[in-house]
Amino acid sequence: MNLSDKKAILSFSDDSTKIELPIYKGTVGPDVIDIRKLYSQTDMFTYDPGFMSTAACESAITYIDGEKGELLYRGYPIEQLAVNCSFLDICYLILNGELPNSAQKEDFDQTVTHHTMVNEQLHFFLRGFRRDAHPMAVLTGLVGALSAFYHDSTDITNPEHRHISAIRLIAKMPTLVAMAYKYSLGQPYIYPQNNLSYTGNFLRMMFATPCEEYKVNDVVERALDRIFILHADHEQNASTSTVRLCGSSGTDPFAAIAAGVACLWGPAHGGANEACLKMLEDLQANGGIEKVGEFMEKVKDKNSGVRLMGFGHRVYKNYDPRAKLMQETCKEVLESLGLQDDPLFKLAMEVERIALEDPYFVERKLYPNVDFYSGIVQRAIGIPTSLFTAIFALARTVGWIAQWNEMLSDPDYKIGRPRQLYTGYSARDVGNIETRK
Repeated sequence: MNLSDKKAILSFSDDSTKIELPIYKGTVGPDVIDIRKLYSQTDMFTYDPGFMSTAACESAITYIDGEKGELLYRGYPIEQLAVNCSFLDICYLILNGELPNSAQKEDFDQTVTHHTMVNEQLHFFLRGFRRDAHPMAVLTGLVGALSAFYHDSTDITNPEHRHISAIRLIAKMPTLVAMAYKYSLGQPYIYPQNNLSYTGNFLRMMFATPCEEYKVNDVVERALDRIFILHADHEQNASTSTVRLCGSSGTDPFAAIAAGVACLWGPAHGGANEACLKMLEDLQANGGIEKVGEFMEKVKDKNSGVRLMGFGHRVYKNYDPRAKLMQETCKEVLESLGLQDDPLFKLAMEVERIALEDPYFVERKLYPNVDFYSGIVQRAIGIPTSLFTAIFALARTVGWIAQWNEMLSDPDYKIGRPRQLYTGYSARDVGNIETRK
């Protein structure tokens, strides 16, 4: 952080206290007021529900400008990365700060590829779940269980251990997600195959059976790889902050990432594309395109209880750059699979058209987000709706582990301890049971 020449002056209307607060400047984006000594100097905390105006950490990984609709991984625009790089290139970038050269790429890809298998006992661990359990329930348990199998690299004070854990998590997450899916179907698990790409291997583990050879569709592989890239990291969102907060206690990396998986499960976070697809399916079942206008009018009526899913974002107040890429990917996949007349895609296009033209949505800056099209793509690929959030967790793992590692590398890091505004009873006596109301 760079100290600014400016300082913030905090004063009170009763002239009781007046303090100076340092201001720090980032590379880009808003400056921050350092309030670390606020409590010791004023005996007060700040109040910021949802952390709308609070920077809880310093980070060099991801930058978002919501007003411009800009997303950078280590300074590179997402639009360039999604077109020119593979997901493993992005993993290397997010972990190491720079894109790999040819030799680094070959070494990194090979290292990840040779860590994709999981301990065979995890097969028995899976049997403890019901077959109809939600994949995120299964995945939360599986990721947390990894610390029981790979406890040789959980010394968080050792940078080499942290690196090994990062590689293991990135490599094994596709295997775990595919195992959870196969278990729900009652099909045999498909082991990783080292001659395939990261994403091609995942598709094979998901959809192959021992009965016949499985050929990876190049368009589908690239589409899913792009979904992984677009979800790799997204600054200090709920699940990333959860990983940091959990990790700040000194817990092992697998436990911290399992906490991130659990947080991502919520429909307001990782479950948003599942909710968006359900909205489109319900709309299709109740009249389709001809009812879109009527549906959008209901959305504008606050008393109707109808919500428009896949639009708007806590951070973006412009078109989500990931949504534009996802729309292009959606068209490519549907055309490749002969699904260009897919009714849900046509519905989505009509909903988007109205939202971008109607003053109600324009004034509120309700633009499509990445979830709006990613659900349609995954549905076309054959991924069940219940697995969408697990796919998200797979992609976000590299961001989580990089943020966790960055936090532990910061000499100023402390265990997270948010404060509160207490509004309960003041101190009172227990008394005798006869006197209680």
